[in-house]
Amino acid sequence: MNQVAEMLWHRLMGLMPGELKQSELGWLFSPHRHLSLLARRRAKLIVNRVRLFAFLFAVLTPLWSIIDFIVFPFPLWGQLALMRFAASAAFASLLVYYRSNGDLFNAYRAMALLFAIPTVFYVASHTLLTHYQLTGMSAAIGAGYAFLPFVLLGGLAVFPLAIAESFVVASPILVCHAVSGYLRWAAMDWPAFTGAFWLLVLITGVAALAGICQLAFMIALVRQAIRDPLTNAFSRSSGMEILDLHFTMAERGNAPFALAFLDLDHFKRINDGYGHEAGDRALVTMTERVSQHMRHGDVLARWGGEEFLLIMPGTGLEQARTAIERLRSSGFGERPEGGPVTASIGIAERRADHVGDWKRLVELADQRMYAAKQGGRDRVVSGEPAAVPAPCHQAMPAIAAAAPV
Repeated sequence: MNQVAEMLWHRLMGLMPGELKQSELGWLFSPHRHLSLLARRRAKLIVNRVRLFAFLFAVLTPLWSIIDFIVFPFPLWGQLALMRFAASAAFASLLVYYRSNGDLFNAYRAMALLFAIPTVFYVASHTLLTHYQLTGMSAAIGAGYAFLPFVLLGGLAVFPLAIAESFVVASPILVCHAVSGYLRWAAMDWPAFTGAFWLLVLITGVAALAGICQLAFMIALVRQAIRDPLTNAFSRSSGMEILDLHFTMAERGNAPFALAFLDLDHFKRINDGYGHEAGDRALVTMTERVSQHMRHGDVLARWGGEEFLLIMPGTGLEQARTAIERLRSSGFGERPEGGPVTASIGIAERRADHVGDWKRLVELADQRMYAAKQGGRDRVVSGEPAAVPAPCHQAMPAIAAAAPV
């Protein structure tokens, strides 16, 4: 069974070379496990494309009234014109007033509004047209109104959506098309209706495929943008975005929020004595060890050089200290000259330290990290420097006597 799954995976990767990791495959089906940074970027992109569509429809929808005026009788044209200008006003309002706040549900509302406006127009206009016996050119133009659902479903292709999201958006349109057929039950041309409905389903499938291809490409781009290329930890810029997001959420819910600032001890000695490749290996090993043992929900960001920031949402000061001690006991790797890689660590927590800004929280954790270095390195400081505990590793004498990095 595993071999079959592996074979299917490799075949799928042949269709999207280099874009996705195997652990990210499930992201194409549901947004449930998307990274918060990916969700924020995707939300902004979706809203921007909604507004682009709204601009296009706001301009083109009333212009079609010129064609209606030429081919339809005046009462029908007047009613359709009112519907068109109402729809155009709704599109214009969506364009002018709707803005992204980085929240995915805000983006979903934007899409719902975008697709609801033409769907309501389609049902209303279709119902109205059934009351008129149109012939010739009027009948041909009237039949064109039936193509609006095809346009809507084709428009799904511009959005980076997971399969579940595409299904949720497309379902109301397919249902409305079925309802319009029910309204014409007595005079229904069933072969034509069945063919049109099948074509709608096919367009939905193609649009959904285009959407997940966009999503796959976006996942790859976001991964490259937010990760440090050497260690695969989050980059500093993405770490700042995560800090802003989680600190705001912690403030709203008055929840605990802790940070640990880690700086590898005597790292310059590794680079100077054994080369930058040895230093790189030490950094990679350290991040691998931390990633293996940190708790679910914690985020590790490379802050610069050998400095790292461990972001711990929903974590109080004592919990953070316990988690950090567990990381220290598991070790950060081995130095090229022998002996363990150690780190000086400072911990700060939002509520315990009465901090109202994430930048100040980082600054406080940084100060405590330096206090740990001044206190002898290989230790944790989570309060006043006087409360420095004993190190969990005995540093080598030569290293202990070295100057600070």
